[in-house]
Amino acid sequence: MPFELTILGSSSALPTSERYPTAQVLNILGRFFLIDCGEGTQIQLRRLKIGFSKIKHIFISHLHGDHYYGLIGLISTLNLLGLKTEVHIYSPSELKDLIQPQLNFIKGEMNVNLIFHPLNFKKKQKIYSDKRVEVFSFPLNHSISTCGFLFKEIKKQANIKKEAIQQFTIPIAQIKKIKAGADFITENGETILNKTLTTPPPHPRSYAFCTDTAYHEPIVEVIKNVDLLYHEATFPEEMRDFAAKTMHSTAIDAAKIAKLANAKKLIIGHFSARYNNSSLFENEARTFFENCEAVQEGKTYKIISKT
Repeated sequence: MPFELTILGSSSALPTSERYPTAQVLNILGRFFLIDCGEGTQIQLRRLKIGFSKIKHIFISHLHGDHYYGLIGLISTLNLLGLKTEVHIYSPSELKDLIQPQLNFIKGEMNVNLIFHPLNFKKKQKIYSDKRVEVFSFPLNHSISTCGFLFKEIKKQANIKKEAIQQFTIPIAQIKKIKAGADFITENGETILNKTLTTPPPHPRSYAFCTDTAYHEPIVEVIKNVDLLYHEATFPEEMRDFAAKTMHSTAIDAAKIAKLANAKKLIIGHFSARYNNSSLFENEARTFFENCEAVQEGKTYKIISKT
């Protein structure tokens, strides 16, 4: 089952001829989550053949324009397509008031039901969950209130071995308890350990999104051991002073966070428009964290399920 991230935009405040502002689509087991919505997001969705109707949950990290200016266009398109659907928007509370005047001028009846969920910028908070996925927001360190997002599969129960059911004559009523971790006691009073009866479930996969932010070690405990980490790397080391002034990170900052968090893989983006080539960022980050890649728009990063 898929757990894959597609990059729609990777530029910082200024779009370039090669890069759109920040936007990503995360597909977890057929659930599609749009993360930030910079200008041109709907163009990229079209180009990459990601169906608009699949987008039910939109996460807006903060209210700098390069992270949400594409939202009203996307909503208008959803409405023009006649999609009678709910779209949940997780964002700073002010977003609703910001876009309401534009929503008032959308032609015709509003088919899309927008449901806003305000973010908490003081602590980690669970903002979405279902039977398979849970999503957390957590505060970052930027010039305005900004949240990162952590997406996690909910751990599955162990699988009971069919041959064990037959061998130990396990009644159906006991199977649920065994899958949840219980041992089994036979009619003769013998205890059969759970590890003998079951095979472990796949490792629950995870993805963390961290932009925009200065170097901020408090996030390490939130994203510890994440499978895939996206961390902004707006500037290379030669602009470290300007990064600090604007409360952004360098590529090396991103790498240090990935190392402290024991991330499996780091991808970096939100590149300054001053630089046409992202290889500089990637090379600098790799001096601290080898398994790093500068994102490419249109590329999909897959996390493979492992036991």
